[in-house]
Amino acid sequence: MNTAPLMPKATAVWLVENTSLTFDQIADFCKLHPLEVKGIADGEVAQGIKGHDPITSNQLTREMIAKAEANPDVHLTLAPSKVRLPEVKKTTRGPRYTPLSRRQDRPNAILWLVRNHPELKDAQIMRLAGTTKTTLQAIRERTHWNSASLSPLDPVTLGLCSQLDLDLEVARANKDRPQAAVDHGATLLSAEITTGPRPEASFSKEDVFGSKPVAPAKNEDDDIDVDSVFAKLKDLKVKE
Repeated sequence: MNTAPLMPKATAVWLVENTSLTFDQIADFCKLHPLEVKGIADGEVAQGIKGHDPITSNQLTREMIAKAEANPDVHLTLAPSKVRLPEVKKTTRGPRYTPLSRRQDRPNAILWLVRNHPELKDAQIMRLAGTTKTTLQAIRERTHWNSASLSPLDPVTLGLCSQLDLDLEVARANKDRPQAAVDHGATLLSAEITTGPRPEASFSKEDVFGSKPVAPAKNEDDDIDVDSVFAKLKDLKVKE
Protein backbone atom coordinates (compact mmCIF):
# COMPACT_ATOMS: atom_id res chain seq x y z
CA MET A 1 0.00 0.00 0.00
CA ASN A 2 1.47 3.33 -1.13
CA THR A 3 1.55 6.36 1.11
CA ALA A 4 -0.39 9.46 0.12
CA PRO A 5 1.48 12.17 -1.78
CA LEU A 6 2.24 15.61 -0.46
CA MET A 7 -0.96 17.74 -0.41
CA PRO A 8 -3.30 15.05 -1.80
CA LYS A 9 -6.19 17.34 -2.79
CA ALA A 10 -3.94 19.89 -4.47
CA THR A 11 -2.21 17.05 -6.34
CA ALA A 12 -5.58 15.66 -7.40
CA VAL A 13 -6.62 19.10 -8.70
CA TRP A 14 -3.47 19.29 -10.82
CA LEU A 15 -3.90 15.75 -12.19
CA VAL A 16 -7.55 16.42 -13.09
CA GLU A 17 -6.66 19.66 -14.89
CA ASN A 18 -3.44 18.54 -16.65
CA THR A 19 -3.81 14.81 -17.37
CA SER A 20 -6.31 12.38 -18.84
CA LEU A 21 -6.07 9.91 -15.98
CA THR A 22 -9.26 8.23 -14.80
CA PHE A 23 -10.93 9.18 -11.55
CA ASP A 24 -10.04 5.79 -10.08
CA GLN A 25 -6.35 6.21 -10.89
CA ILE A 26 -6.23 9.69 -9.34
CA ALA A 27 -8.23 8.55 -6.32
CA ASP A 28 -5.95 5.55 -5.80
CA PHE A 29 -2.80 7.68 -5.99
CA CYS A 30 -4.08 10.54 -3.81
CA LYS A 31 -5.90 8.26 -1.34
CA LEU A 32 -9.25 9.91 -2.03
CA HIS A 33 -12.68 8.58 -2.91
CA PRO A 34 -13.49 8.44 -6.65
CA LEU A 35 -16.63 10.51 -6.06
CA GLU A 36 -14.49 13.17 -4.39
CA VAL A 37 -12.24 13.26 -7.47
CA LYS A 38 -15.36 13.51 -9.66
CA GLY A 39 -16.51 16.43 -7.50
CA ILE A 40 -13.14 18.12 -8.10
CA ALA A 41 -13.63 17.69 -11.85
CA ASP A 42 -17.16 19.13 -11.62
CA GLY A 43 -15.94 22.10 -9.57
CA GLU A 44 -17.98 21.14 -6.51
CA VAL A 45 -15.02 20.07 -4.33
CA ALA A 46 -11.71 21.76 -3.53
CA GLN A 47 -12.80 25.16 -4.77
CA GLY A 48 -10.03 27.72 -4.38
CA ILE A 49 -7.30 25.07 -3.98
CA LYS A 50 -4.37 25.65 -6.29
CA GLY A 51 -3.08 22.52 -8.01
CA HIS A 52 0.25 21.08 -6.92
CA ASP A 53 2.52 19.63 -9.58
CA PRO A 54 3.78 16.21 -8.40
CA ILE A 55 6.46 16.19 -11.12
CA THR A 56 8.31 19.22 -9.77
CA SER A 57 8.22 17.73 -6.27
CA ASN A 58 9.67 14.45 -7.62
CA GLN A 59 6.60 12.44 -6.58
CA LEU A 60 5.76 11.37 -10.15
CA THR A 61 7.58 11.22 -13.47
CA ARG A 62 6.22 12.18 -16.91
CA GLU A 63 6.91 8.66 -18.16
CA MET A 64 4.82 7.16 -15.37
CA ILE A 65 1.92 9.52 -16.09
CA ALA A 66 2.07 8.77 -19.82
CA LYS A 67 2.08 5.03 -19.14
CA ALA A 68 -0.95 5.34 -16.86
CA GLU A 69 -2.82 7.47 -19.40
CA ALA A 70 -2.30 4.78 -22.06
CA ASN A 71 -3.52 1.95 -19.79
CA PRO A 72 -6.33 2.61 -17.23
CA ASP A 73 -5.32 -0.52 -15.31
CA VAL A 74 -1.90 0.93 -14.41
CA HIS A 75 -1.65 2.26 -10.84
CA LEU A 76 0.44 5.33 -10.09
CA THR A 77 3.13 4.93 -7.44
CA LEU A 78 5.28 7.46 -5.67
CA ALA A 79 8.71 7.87 -7.19
CA PRO A 80 11.57 6.84 -4.89
CA SER A 81 12.98 9.75 -2.97
CA LYS A 82 16.42 10.92 -4.01
CA VAL A 83 17.15 12.23 -0.55
CA ARG A 84 18.28 9.67 2.00
CA LEU A 85 17.35 10.65 5.52
CA PRO A 86 19.47 9.15 8.29
CA GLU A 87 17.70 6.76 10.60
CA VAL A 88 16.76 8.16 13.96
CA LYS A 89 18.50 6.19 16.66
CA LYS A 90 16.45 5.40 19.70
CA THR A 91 18.12 6.75 22.77
CA THR A 92 17.34 5.96 26.35
CA ARG A 93 15.57 8.52 28.41
CA GLY A 94 18.04 10.87 30.03
CA PRO A 95 17.94 12.14 33.59
CA ARG A 96 15.03 14.28 34.63
CA TYR A 97 15.70 18.00 34.22
CA THR A 98 15.35 19.97 37.41
CA PRO A 99 15.08 23.78 37.35
CA LEU A 100 17.92 25.66 39.00
CA SER A 101 15.57 27.16 41.58
CA ARG A 102 14.53 23.67 42.73
CA ARG A 103 17.87 21.90 42.79
CA GLN A 104 18.63 23.07 46.32
CA ASP A 105 15.47 21.31 47.51
CA ARG A 106 16.56 17.89 46.25
CA PRO A 107 18.04 16.72 49.60
CA ASN A 108 14.81 17.65 51.40
CA ALA A 109 12.78 15.69 48.84
CA ILE A 110 15.10 12.69 49.15
CA LEU A 111 14.75 12.75 52.92
CA TRP A 112 10.95 12.84 52.57
CA LEU A 113 10.95 9.86 50.21
CA VAL A 114 13.28 7.86 52.46
CA ARG A 115 11.12 8.45 55.53
CA ASN A 116 7.63 8.17 54.05
CA HIS A 117 8.24 5.49 51.44
CA PRO A 118 10.89 3.08 52.70
CA GLU A 119 9.68 0.51 50.18
CA LEU A 120 11.09 2.55 47.28
CA LYS A 121 14.34 1.34 45.79
CA ASP A 122 17.35 3.58 45.26
CA ALA A 123 16.79 3.68 41.50
CA GLN A 124 13.19 4.81 41.99
CA ILE A 125 14.15 7.61 44.36
CA MET A 126 16.87 8.70 41.97
CA ARG A 127 14.32 8.92 39.14
CA LEU A 128 11.78 10.85 41.19
CA ALA A 129 14.19 13.36 42.72
CA GLY A 130 16.69 13.48 39.85
CA THR A 131 19.63 12.83 42.12
CA THR A 132 22.71 10.61 42.19
CA LYS A 133 23.39 7.48 44.20
CA THR A 134 26.17 9.23 46.12
CA THR A 135 23.85 11.96 47.39
CA LEU A 136 21.13 9.44 48.21
CA GLN A 137 23.52 7.26 50.18
CA ALA A 138 24.88 10.25 52.08
CA ILE A 139 21.36 11.28 53.16
CA ARG A 140 20.52 7.72 54.20
CA GLU A 141 23.66 7.42 56.33
CA ARG A 142 23.41 10.98 57.72
CA THR A 143 26.79 11.88 56.22
CA HIS A 144 25.49 14.67 54.00
CA TRP A 145 27.24 17.98 54.54
CA ASN A 146 23.89 19.68 55.28
CA SER A 147 22.22 16.89 57.25
CA ALA A 148 21.66 19.04 60.33
CA SER A 149 19.44 21.55 58.51
CA LEU A 150 17.54 19.19 56.21
CA SER A 151 13.78 18.96 56.57
CA PRO A 152 11.59 16.44 54.69
CA LEU A 153 9.52 18.09 51.95
CA ASP A 154 7.12 16.49 49.48
CA PRO A 155 8.79 16.29 46.03
CA VAL A 156 5.40 16.82 44.36
CA THR A 157 4.92 20.10 46.21
CA LEU A 158 8.47 21.12 45.27
CA GLY A 159 7.78 20.39 41.60
CA LEU A 160 10.50 17.75 41.30
CA CYS A 161 8.01 15.10 40.11
CA SER A 162 4.31 14.69 39.48
CA GLN A 163 1.85 12.91 41.72
CA LEU A 164 1.22 10.41 38.94
CA ASP A 165 4.92 9.48 38.77
CA LEU A 166 5.11 9.11 42.55
CA ASP A 167 2.01 6.90 42.72
CA LEU A 168 3.33 4.76 39.88
CA GLU A 169 6.69 4.15 41.57
CA VAL A 170 5.01 3.37 44.91
CA ALA A 171 2.67 0.91 43.21
CA ARG A 172 5.61 -0.82 41.55
CA ALA A 173 7.48 -1.06 44.84
CA ASN A 174 4.47 -2.48 46.70
CA LYS A 175 3.89 -4.99 43.93
CA ASP A 176 7.37 -6.45 44.43
CA ARG A 177 7.06 -6.62 48.22
CA PRO A 178 5.64 -9.81 49.80
CA GLN A 179 2.22 -9.44 51.35
CA ALA A 180 2.43 -9.30 55.15
CA ALA A 181 -0.19 -11.09 57.21
CA VAL A 182 -2.43 -8.57 58.95
CA ASP A 183 -4.14 -9.50 62.23
CA HIS A 184 -7.54 -7.83 62.30
CA GLY A 185 -8.32 -9.11 65.79
CA ALA A 186 -11.59 -10.71 66.88
CA THR A 187 -14.44 -10.35 64.42
CA LEU A 188 -18.20 -10.86 64.79
CA LEU A 189 -19.74 -14.04 63.51
CA SER A 190 -22.04 -13.86 60.54
CA ALA A 191 -25.83 -13.90 60.95
CA GLU A 192 -26.05 -17.33 59.30
CA ILE A 193 -23.94 -18.85 62.07
CA THR A 194 -25.54 -17.05 65.00
CA THR A 195 -29.16 -17.55 63.89
CA GLY A 196 -28.77 -21.01 62.37
CA PRO A 197 -29.51 -24.30 64.13
CA ARG A 198 -26.96 -25.28 66.69
CA PRO A 199 -25.30 -28.68 66.23
CA GLU A 200 -25.85 -31.25 68.95
CA ALA A 201 -23.10 -31.33 71.51
CA SER A 202 -20.93 -34.39 71.14
CA PHE A 203 -19.07 -33.90 74.37
CA SER A 204 -19.73 -34.75 78.01
CA LYS A 205 -19.60 -32.72 81.16
CA GLU A 206 -16.17 -34.11 81.85
CA ASP A 207 -14.94 -32.59 78.58
CA VAL A 208 -16.33 -29.20 79.56
CA PHE A 209 -15.17 -29.04 83.17
CA GLY A 210 -11.99 -31.04 82.64
CA SER A 211 -12.75 -33.76 85.26
CA LYS A 212 -15.60 -35.43 87.08
CA PRO A 213 -17.24 -33.32 89.80
CA VAL A 214 -15.82 -34.07 93.23
CA ALA A 215 -18.38 -34.74 95.99
CA PRO A 216 -18.11 -32.37 98.94
CA ALA A 217 -16.50 -33.74 102.12
CA LYS A 218 -18.98 -35.32 104.53
CA ASN A 219 -19.51 -33.32 107.70
CA GLU A 220 -20.07 -35.12 111.01
CA ASP A 221 -22.88 -32.76 111.87
CA ASP A 222 -24.87 -34.00 108.87
CA ASP A 223 -25.47 -37.43 110.63
CA ILE A 224 -27.11 -35.84 113.71
CA ASP A 225 -30.86 -36.32 113.86
CA VAL A 226 -32.51 -33.19 115.27
CA ASP A 227 -35.65 -35.01 116.53
CA SER A 228 -33.69 -37.54 118.53
CA VAL A 229 -31.68 -34.76 120.17
CA PHE A 230 -34.81 -32.91 121.27
CA ALA A 231 -36.38 -36.20 122.52
CA LYS A 232 -33.39 -36.84 124.78
CA LEU A 233 -33.62 -33.30 126.13
CA LYS A 234 -37.31 -33.84 127.02
CA ASP A 235 -36.51 -37.08 128.85
CA LEU A 236 -33.87 -35.37 130.94
CA LYS A 237 -36.30 -32.61 131.87
CA VAL A 238 -38.99 -35.05 133.01
CA LYS A 239 -36.58 -36.98 135.23
CA GLU A 240 -35.57 -33.78 136.99
